[in-house]
Amino acid sequence: MIVFLAFQSFGQSSADWKLERMPAALETDFALSCLPAHLRAGATVYLLDPEKGYYIARQGNNGFICFVVRTDWTRGEFRQDFAAAISYDAEGFVSIFPVYRDVGAMRSTGKFTALQIRDTIGERFSKGIYKAPAKPGISYMLAPVMRTYVDPPESLKVASFSMPHYMFYAPYMTAADIGGNSDSGGPIVLGEKNDPHCYLILPVGKMEKAQIIAESKSLLLRLAEYKSYFKIEPDEMHH
Repeated sequence: MIVFLAFQSFGQSSADWKLERMPAALETDFALSCLPAHLRAGATVYLLDPEKGYYIARQGNNGFICFVVRTDWTRGEFRQDFAAAISYDAEGFVSIFPVYRDVGAMRSTGKFTALQIRDTIGERFSKGIYKAPAKPGISYMLAPVMRTYVDPPESLKVASFSMPHYMFYAPYMTAADIGGNSDSGGPIVLGEKNDPHCYLILPVGKMEKAQIIAESKSLLLRLAEYKSYFKIEPDEMHH
């Protein structure tokens, strides 16, 4: 989940720019897990080559793409333990995915610090190089686990937890537009008032979440065996 905070100043580290490559089969299954089951067979899968950026590993035919985000450009730091599976429909592929593609490519060169990437991407937003979606659309993030930054936006703490959810494109929306974000399981606005890539997030219901976790036991085990930080305890499944 990416929040547009182009001009806030966070700490940076020029080290650890090169990511470890995930096993292709595991990265593929993790990426596909963010989609509803009926969309997986026809989706295009992008994998990350740490030295080149994202590439098409499997061409689909239903207009959806999926991949694993490994860098949150807004935080101004490089991490090895950031990973979230995300998907986009055809509109999101055209308007939003280019940011992820460009960040992945820039990091893979080893020529940019995290802050330089953050400032470059922020400048491109300001110049209108990255544009808001032209029509409504959806990004599925239904994977059983994610390892992302924990709010507030200035936080540099990451955690692994389960929060399958739907994200609808909502350019320039603010929390005030829906009466404020709530912790009660209702919709959440992710973004700032000047954010063309803002989302309205809707968490899945308890029963749907339980089903996702139950059906993903094998994937959760494989992820935890690959990196222990993917392991989520029962209480973290109810984040």
